[in-house]
Amino acid sequence: MIKVLFFAGLAEQAGRAEIEVNFAGTVEELTEWAIDMHKLSPDSLNGAMVAVNEEFASQSTELTAGDVVAFIPPVSGG
Repeated sequence: MIKVLFFAGLAEQAGRAEIEVNFAGTVEELTEWAIDMHKLSPDSLNGAMVAVNEEFASQSTELTAGDVVAFIPPVSGG
């Protein structure tokens, strides 16, 4: 199982902040899966930073069972 965490607006879009899935593939493939399965906006998810096991990861990072993947949208403030 892979634990997937959504932060801020992504959690609101997904309707939850955390899911666990059986998944084998890359971060890019997981991103596409999340867009399709949770009706997430491709623009917001593709613009998010991705961390795997608390380290920033690239789209080509391979995922394995036990990984924790976090989708972190850009932060703005003022």
